[in-house]
Amino acid sequence: MLRYALLTLAIALPVHAAQPLTVDWLDLLPAEDYQAILDMPDIEHGFGPDADGNFDTSLRQREGLPEVMYSTRVVGEYDGKELRIGGYPVPLETDDQGRYTSLFLVPYAGACIHVPPPPPNQIILVEYPDGVVIDDIYQPYWVQGTLRVEQTSNALADASYQLQASRVWLYDGE
Repeated sequence: MLRYALLTLAIALPVHAAQPLTVDWLDLLPAEDYQAILDMPDIEHGFGPDADGNFDTSLRQREGLPEVMYSTRVVGEYDGKELRIGGYPVPLETDDQGRYTSLFLVPYAGACIHVPPPPPNQIILVEYPDGVVIDDIYQPYWVQGTLRVEQTSNALADASYQLQASRVWLYDGE
């Protein structure tokens, strides 16, 4: 009788999907890269009228940066995990309604304009078939979905992670 009651209760209770793991950008750095970032000297950002960065080339490698700034080393334990991470969009492709279906997610705003780019292991290629309207690249977003450890290169940047997004929304602090 008790077993029947417990079984009935288990079936009747709603099943709650596991919440995705919330990760920080530093979680995506292997230990050796994390330490190298901590030990890194200040980097010249190239601001000013003579700055050489532009939207097309500034995410690519620049001479003189420490090796860790080009690192493709990853944290393999996140491969295939459902997670969410906050970051800034670098829009790539739109659908016929102008919603972005492909974007890079980066850890800081302005990663594409006049600043050294994040290393590839700090860039996530996000694919989001539903699309998202991005009005301001300086506005952070949450991105949730399945993360894959997979190298990607295009004319704009190299990324060590890809994320098939199930949800993209404005960062709300929570």
